[in-house]
Amino acid sequence: MTFFRPLILTVIATFVLGFGVANAQTSADTALPKLPEPIQNLVDEGAQIRYLGRDYGVDGWITVKNGQEQYFYVMPDQKAFLMGVMFDETGKIVTVDQVSRLRSDGDELMDILADDFTPQNESAEGTQENQLKTPSEQLFSDIENSNWVALGNSGAPVMYSFVDPQCPHCHHMIADLRKDYIESGRVQLRIIPVGFRDETKAQAAFLMASPNPQARFFSYLDGDETALPARPEINQQGVQRNLAIMQAWKFNVTPMSIYRGKDGSVKIVRGRPQDIPAIVNDLGSRQ
Repeated sequence: MTFFRPLILTVIATFVLGFGVANAQTSADTALPKLPEPIQNLVDEGAQIRYLGRDYGVDGWITVKNGQEQYFYVMPDQKAFLMGVMFDETGKIVTVDQVSRLRSDGDELMDILADDFTPQNESAEGTQENQLKTPSEQLFSDIENSNWVALGNSGAPVMYSFVDPQCPHCHHMIADLRKDYIESGRVQLRIIPVGFRDETKAQAAFLMASPNPQARFFSYLDGDETALPARPEINQQGVQRNLAIMQAWKFNVTPMSIYRGKDGSVKIVRGRPQDIPAIVNDLGSRQ
């Protein structure tokens, strides 16, 4: 998937002073402002989005993708936008008040998905496309760039798997891996959430947006159905993109697992794996 990362998540106070000290306003009774294309691209890839209102003359937005918040401020002429948090002339973070206002308006979904206001300073990360020479390498590139969530430690060898939240075979596969491999740190399972019904699509979308997908999914598998709600208002573009990848490669069952072996080749496992130890021993290094 394409990530749009900030160079610096800080908008200094002079930005606010440059537009005066107008009172905060939210255009609740008018159509929402148009999104700039880069922000719309995030939404198209599955990010959840909410309008923070108009403060100091600029429109604010929050997006949440894979549990990570990003904040955008669009210039009055709609020709440019900034990413970061807004400060007023006293140094107070206006963005905190905007998020609090959104929650006080009863937006429970964003309260769940963005549980803590934690603006992050990140460096821009450039990526370079690999030259793909074979269909298997094209497949692996598509899988790596799908909308996945990780179960297990980041330093462990990786296996990807298309998973429907209510698929019993998926549940069995994860149970096979959970204690001895995922929780022990031997394997990181990157699940690619999909859904074949409206309910499971909504659950898959919620899982991708959650800041703690492993805890939520394990709680759900342990019997807590409230851990993975099917919220109809949640953006499902990310799930649809995962389904499109499945369809493009003619995958028609879950789980469908893909990994790179120690010899560098791309391996595919259809359905619940029958020999987990053999697969784990064949996993290549962490991707």
